[in-house]
Amino acid sequence: MMRRILFLLLGIGLGLSGRSAWAQAQPLIHFANENTLAFILFDLLETQPRLEGRPVQWDLDAWVGKMYNRLWIRSEGELLTSQQAGEFELQALYSRVIAPFWDLQIGVRMDVAYGEETRTRAHLVFGLEGLAPYWFELEPLFYLSQDGDFAASLVASHDLFVTQRLILQPRLEMLASAQQVDAWGIGRGLNRIDFGLRLRFELAREFAPYIGFNWSRLYGSTADLARAEGEAARSSGIVAGVRLWY
Repeated sequence: MMRRILFLLLGIGLGLSGRSAWAQAQPLIHFANENTLAFILFDLLETQPRLEGRPVQWDLDAWVGKMYNRLWIRSEGELLTSQQAGEFELQALYSRVIAPFWDLQIGVRMDVAYGEETRTRAHLVFGLEGLAPYWFELEPLFYLSQDGDFAASLVASHDLFVTQRLILQPRLEMLASAQQVDAWGIGRGLNRIDFGLRLRFELAREFAPYIGFNWSRLYGSTADLARAEGEAARSSGIVAGVRLWY
């Protein structure tokens, strides 16, 4: 599986090199009167009421800046509403357009786990965000923690238009780590795969309720660490939520 991830990231790199060559032939256009823009998107804001703890999950992207240089704020996490516990991450990234449809991003990430006690961990972040051929949205990111632990993640999604307002979105998220971090329940190698299918209806372009199905599985020593804590290594269920942007 790690070999497949490396091949996928290599393919992204090759695609970028081709786009970069095209970008050299078609240089980026600069305007003297560029405006400062802003954007906020809750790509996921959902609950799985049948799972233990009745979790509420979110995935937030926001940015402010001009055409080629922007500040990105990202947050992703899970709140167990019946237990007043959960985990989330917050990222602050500098983003620069390096090719058509592709941004290079670098910054910091803070992990927070809270409940009976609160723990935090900081990372440096480096990666890409953009559109692959056929309009697949990709976010390959690499992390170096304050303790020297190296990890990587890949998020891929694609919007399939059933009608102009009814949209089916498959979404895949993969996490891997080069080291084992027992305190955070992270094993070496492939840690986790999440796959979801969500069908949303855009009542307005900025407001789209959805329903779907999400499947999640832990692998290797990450699954062993979860079982030792009395947690399941695999889960699936119906999700319901809303996609918002402004």
